[in-house]
Amino acid sequence: MTGQLVLIGSVGVLAAGTFAFRFAGPALRPRIATRPWMERTMASAAVILLTALVGTAALTEGHDLAGVARPTGVVVAGLLAWRKAPFVVIVLSAAATAAGLRLLGVP
Repeated sequence: MTGQLVLIGSVGVLAAGTFAFRFAGPALRPRIATRPWMERTMASAAVILLTALVGTAALTEGHDLAGVARPTGVVVAGLLAWRKAPFVVIVLSAAATAAGLRLLGVP
């Protein structure tokens, strides 16, 4: 149960962070003058932060390592996001992958 709460909390933080980044960019762009290297650095930092958050949530369950099903679902989601699939397709594919593997008995 604790692992599920951590996962739900991690997904909530990821969703809030993603929304904040997407909202703040267009809202603040006309008000702040930045240099191109600074924009690249901030974009890279956002990707690194979100990747670390997803990796931590996907690979751990409480204080232990998670099984194979959850990380595999996250990899499927990552590949679909990289291919620019619609968000709904990404989420449903990741959930179906993890659920299917668990149904087959894969931890």
